[in-house]
Amino acid sequence: MPQLLTLLRAARLVGVSRGALQSKIRSGELVAFEGMVSAEDLLRAYPEIKLEDNAALERIERIKDTAFAQRMRERLLPSSEVLVARLTEMSRERAQVQAQLEYYRALVAQLQVKLREFGDAPPQAAAARLLAWLTHSLEAGPQGDEPQPLLVQDNFLRIMTAHVRVKPSGREFFVDGNDGLLEAALRAGLSLDYGCSIGSCGKCKARILSGAVQKTRHSDYALTAAEKNAGVVLMCCNTAVVDLVIEAREAHGAADMPLQKIEARVRSVNPIADDMRLLHLQTPRTNRLRFLAGQSVSLELPGGLTASCAVASCPCDDRNLQFHIRRRAGNAFAERVFDGLKGVDTVRVEGPRGEFVLNEESHRPLIFIACETGFAPIKSLIEHAMALDAAETLHLYWIASGKGHYLDNLCRSWSDALDNFRYAPLTADGALPDEAVMQSALQQVLQAHPRLGDYDIYVAGPGPLAIAAEFLLLEHGLPRAQLTVSALEV
Repeated sequence: MPQLLTLLRAARLVGVSRGALQSKIRSGELVAFEGMVSAEDLLRAYPEIKLEDNAALERIERIKDTAFAQRMRERLLPSSEVLVARLTEMSRERAQVQAQLEYYRALVAQLQVKLREFGDAPPQAAAARLLAWLTHSLEAGPQGDEPQPLLVQDNFLRIMTAHVRVKPSGREFFVDGNDGLLEAALRAGLSLDYGCSIGSCGKCKARILSGAVQKTRHSDYALTAAEKNAGVVLMCCNTAVVDLVIEAREAHGAADMPLQKIEARVRSVNPIADDMRLLHLQTPRTNRLRFLAGQSVSLELPGGLTASCAVASCPCDDRNLQFHIRRRAGNAFAERVFDGLKGVDTVRVEGPRGEFVLNEESHRPLIFIACETGFAPIKSLIEHAMALDAAETLHLYWIASGKGHYLDNLCRSWSDALDNFRYAPLTADGALPDEAVMQSALQQVLQAHPRLGDYDIYVAGPGPLAIAAEFLLLEHGLPRAQLTVSALEV
């Protein structure tokens, strides 16, 4: 029986997204067995993969630097080169033993067949034939002395990272180095239930169904004896020792996100264009904002000025909230951000609100259409989709007038770094009505994607532009269920 790999692990081994693997499965290029693939089929689907590159070793070096104290590195552990060499050899030996076990399992299965086959023969003749066959099979042994390189790399990955499956959703993530369970899950784009993140509130409880964890920090919250006996732990205070299956609460939509009120500190106000500022707020360590990518919050500045703003950052970094504030004539809130907000100031954050969130149950390719400052919630969605690593492809069309593509370099860096990401900045003629602007932009979208029904499309921008885009996309045959629109206040 071939060794099977989960899609998450297989994707990491060959350096592609899970969406890319799912695409090959749908096209018949890759065979799946109950959501898993064999190492042999994976190599056939990706024959060009280089298993000898240094990417894994560089990643291990980064993990080592953050996971161990300097004293441990200097006194107890060998050098990084020696440690990696030893782990690689252990991985090779483990893969070799696995191959041998598979061979002998298959041999036992064949032995059962032979026993039935020789059942009608005279006892002595049957015994002699069976002994000859068994002797020959044992002498032949497993074919090939060296294990398959992909399996060696998989064993190396299993040593350095732990794989976690969450029930009942079935979502998965990896725990690298000494990351905590909650930290690793948020970085992977999961929306688990949590509160303080420091072991005080008890909201991040999870039950360990299989595997083992190790406590990484003290917690003030006291679990009951019954909870401890049931295998309940706090995810913010524990890390994975081996692969885990856990039972934990997750948010499945905007309705699952509680309304929160937080006093956040102004970390910085930086220019990203002549008329645009990046407002960076930082929440207290014990009171972070839980939100879904694409949602908005209400901000109240010192003195009482308020505005509804889309969060432009990823939920995976819940302490650091980013907002794109554009200066407009007569907008007192923006004027205060531009000219009067200081690092010592506190901003009241209330939220999250809104239904402009990613449909995580769909694995269709994604198209994002940002109109002007609608890029803020779109950026949050894109970063979340990247963390999930589930979409086959991501396409961003940013429609803006003049120099309105204020984070153009960021978008181009995504396009350069990711094989499955495409970026197209589109310039809008400010003299044209909104519907004409969208009609012109969508012609370019349709040229690249004539079958809109194959995609999930997310549109965000000022109300008139967003509404025009919604009307035109539906008119061109996009199913309503595959379109999500956010009409922002100007």
